[in-house]
Amino acid sequence: MSKSLEIDPSLSKEENFKNGQVILIDKPLEWTSFGVVKKIRYNIGIKKIGHAGTLDPLATGLLILCTGKKTKTIESYMADVKEYTGSFTLGSTTASYDLESEPTPAVDISHLTAEEIHQNTKNFIGEIAQTPPIFSAIKVDGKRAYDLARAGKDVELKSRLITISEFEIVSLDLPKVNFRVVCSKGTYIRTLANDFGEKLGVGAHLSALRRTKIGEHSVDEAWQLEDFINYVKTIE
Repeated sequence: MSKSLEIDPSLSKEENFKNGQVILIDKPLEWTSFGVVKKIRYNIGIKKIGHAGTLDPLATGLLILCTGKKTKTIESYMADVKEYTGSFTLGSTTASYDLESEPTPAVDISHLTAEEIHQNTKNFIGEIAQTPPIFSAIKVDGKRAYDLARAGKDVELKSRLITISEFEIVSLDLPKVNFRVVCSKGTYIRTLANDFGEKLGVGAHLSALRRTKIGEHSVDEAWQLEDFINYVKTIE
């Protein structure tokens, strides 16, 4: 089953991917987005391949890759609305806003009600100003913010306008809050987790994240990475 690929059996594997393919991958946990690109690049035999939006190593879900002539379409995918599901952990924060760094000791959250937590989503609906986490790939004076942060340097990032069109609490398993978010390009869900906890006065960090949609494409359509590699090996 070739899923979203358009393979011409009269062409070689290299020619098919040079002509351009859009590949939907369900990125595995702990893989970097570039690591996925590198593995697929090696197996399809061409260098011209890129992804349409990074997923952090601790996130899973939909990663769109474009090869050959289809790399021209990457920007359009990056501009698409994204959907994410995952969980925030209330009561402790981290420097990276996720589990890449050590959480602070937990504070008491027993005073919070389910209604307060659900109502808090309303503070983040619509166009809002959001400051990216210092542990991000944004460049500051030509260097990645996360490199500066890990070196102990002071990093100051400017806020940017992003849009959150849908934000719902799917379920509560305190201190975990399970959510679904639909948002614009440039939204950091890690920052949303941090800001969500800050607004409640108890702090929070992102403890799980999965990208489920990019535009009209769903992770349900995506290849598991190893399944894709095995399929590619069958193409002459």
